[in-house]
Amino acid sequence: MSEPIQNRYDFVILFDVENGNPNGDPDAGNMPRIDPESGYGIVTDVCLKRKIRNYVETVKEDTPGYRIYIKDQVPLNRSDNEALTYLGVTGDLKAAKKADPQLDVKIRDFMCQNFFDIRAFGAVMTTFVKGALNCGQVRGPVQLSFARSVDPIVPQEVTITRVAITTEKDAEGKGTEMGRKYIVPYGLYRAEGYISANLARKTTGFSQEDLELLWEAILNLFENDHSAARGKMAVRDLIIFRHDCELGNAPSHKLFDLVEVRRKEEVAVARCYGDYEVSVAEEALPAGVTCIRKG
Repeated sequence: MSEPIQNRYDFVILFDVENGNPNGDPDAGNMPRIDPESGYGIVTDVCLKRKIRNYVETVKEDTPGYRIYIKDQVPLNRSDNEALTYLGVTGDLKAAKKADPQLDVKIRDFMCQNFFDIRAFGAVMTTFVKGALNCGQVRGPVQLSFARSVDPIVPQEVTITRVAITTEKDAEGKGTEMGRKYIVPYGLYRAEGYISANLARKTTGFSQEDLELLWEAILNLFENDHSAARGKMAVRDLIIFRHDCELGNAPSHKLFDLVEVRRKEEVAVARCYGDYEVSVAEEALPAGVTCIRKG
């Protein structure tokens, strides 16, 4: 693998949804997640990471070094056992640890080298945790916040009809069935992220090639993941702050404050991205920080 990144990054993602449900809440009948006190919409970090994993898996198709650890219907211990097989470890893990004090590091390095999402986001590998190995919890250099809508959202429940009847008995008595789905007519969401060059160097080896793939995945979060439930979703802007050193030149929150997203004064209710103005106060950037915009 290539050398780990040497610069810290902070970034802001702006994405929107039109007539769709960006992230359903299973505790609320799968309606769009919402802050009940403020009315702002929410999309979890787990949801965004899933989209990144899906994109990498789609474009890389199990290319060595770019496999995905957390994926649908693949038990985690199946992937964990690959590391043990590669290192020739069988039987009791505690005994193997005593025989090889470097076993933790070897397992961690194997998993990071083979799985992109561990290299980026880290992972909790239960096989190793239960075996009392210190490599079971890997903290990744890439972290995302929950996304929050720029304005409060008003979820709508839409009643639909379908001609797909479930049972023979139902088919005898009716020609259609009723259903429902939740949508957000329009919402612009903002998520913030962090990339630690220090953790990349010390732990996972997250490289410049990995970084470029991450940016590509973020810009294409929804392009290969469209569905009827999510409606029209798109990443509108990716604003990156690049520090010229490993530990950074300014606090991330001060950089995020330079990004202003606001609805145009003449617009009463936003219904498209053009109803907003996005600005970055680049003249106020601290020394050693560069702003890059993609999208």
